[in-house]
Amino acid sequence: QVQLVESGGGLVQPGGSLRLSCAASGSIFSINAMGWYRQAPGKERELVAVSTTGGSSNYADSVKGRFTISRDNAKNTVYLQMNSLRPEDTAVYYCKLDYKNVYRFTRVYWGQGTQVTVSS
Repeated sequence: QVQLVESGGGLVQPGGSLRLSCAASGSIFSINAMGWYRQAPGKERELVAVSTTGGSSNYADSVKGRFTISRDNAKNTVYLQMNSLRPEDTAVYYCKLDYKNVYRFTRVYWGQGTQVTVSS
């Protein structure tokens, strides 16, 4: 069993900031990557940012320079610092975990999502 606990979503005015966090626990042997995706109403889920255990990070073009992904490997936690938020950032944000389970099989696990609303 794997658990992902997401927190930090909410309502913020345009130009404001939010910090999302996602903590993984359970039957995890190792983590390959942790990342954030989002899905706005009527749209497909899209990549926001991903951080690999090897140390690389990738961002969607739409959030480059505004969002920063970081990891606390000791806590199996990933953070997403979101600055200069825009109304178009409004979406449900999902944490994604790419990991190896205790049997060394590669698996993917999604969090339940946290709502981010940017509105005045």
